[in-house]
Formats: sequence, structure tokens, C-alpha cells
Amino acid sequence: MKFELVYTKRAFKDIQNLDQRVKFRIKKSLELFSVSPFDHAEKLTNYYIGSYRFRVGDYRVIFDVIDEKIIILHVGHRKEIYRKK
Repeated sequence: MKFELVYTKRAFKDIQNLDQRVKFRIKKSLELFSVSPFDHAEKLTNYYIGSYRFRVGDYRVIFDVIDEKIIILHVGHRKEIYRKK
């Protein structure tokens, strides 16, 4: 069963600001992870930003799972993703 990927406005904006190679890498990884997301995800302890994260090199994809959908909340470099804004 493949989960549907849904992007928030914030996540879409985050992805648009990335380098083209990083965008491609994240896209390929998300397609792979959408088949079985819990095999690749780590649960977050700070639920303020989201419930889970994917690791894609030095970048992190913060997301929640609702029914059969992966809601992508935030995408960013690992040094900056966990900082409060």
C-alpha cells in the first residue's frame, strides 16, 4: 500500500528554496519512503514541529501521518530544521 504525499504551503516553500540536486534527491527519497514510511521514519520527541522525520542526507523532512496520507510539514537542513522560528 502506497501512502499519498501531501505538502503544506510551508513545505512547498521550503522545497522551492533548495538546490536543484537536493530537490531531486528529496523527491526520489519521498517516493521510496511513501511505500512503507514507518520503516524509514524516526519518531520526534518535540511534537511541536511534527510527529516523524525522514533523513535525506543532511536534510530532514518533518511530517505527520493521517489515515493513508503523509502530510509533509517542513523540509530543511539538519542544522536549522529544529530551531523555533
